[in-house]
Amino acid sequence: MTANRNRVRIIAGRYRRRLLSFPDADGLRPTPDRVRETLFNWLGQELDGLSCLDLFAGSGALGFEAASRGARRVVMVEKGKAPLMALKANRLELGADEIEVVAMDALMYLKSCRDRFDVILLDPPFDADLLPVLLPLARPRLAEGGYLYIEGRSLPDLSGWQVERQGKAGVVHYALLRVVVDTGPI
Repeated sequence: MTANRNRVRIIAGRYRRRLLSFPDADGLRPTPDRVRETLFNWLGQELDGLSCLDLFAGSGALGFEAASRGARRVVMVEKGKAPLMALKANRLELGADEIEVVAMDALMYLKSCRDRFDVILLDPPFDADLLPVLLPLARPRLAEGGYLYIEGRSLPDLSGWQVERQGKAGVVHYALLRVVVDTGPI
């Protein structure tokens, strides 16, 4: 691991200013500080009592930030061996008992999971173009009124989703979504 390049800083909350190391891995690209700060401003600075799912956890930047800001449960899903080991080591180093690290393919996790989450953080590798496949799978995993955060090189068709906020930083496009609720005929 490169000392400076492969580290991510937790921005706020209980683990604020802690630096987490992560390995080099294909497609591993931590969400930039500026984007994370924006996301958590959108969600509200504190996530007290919420449950979060961090798919494609990678460096863990989003999931550790959610835990730091008071989420009662954060499930981090990662299939890569080296990132998985780093996530587990960082969890232990922080003493973050609210975090559960799951060694599994994100698509398989969504297909087999029956839990519902208040916040789902969805940041797949850019080159995989998985957002169009993942959006319908994530929908039933969201708790009523929950938020889905997506990040990619571009945003897919978001029909059926209410775009709460969206932005762009460099090559990163990101959005905070909610399920469109059909209120039926008036």
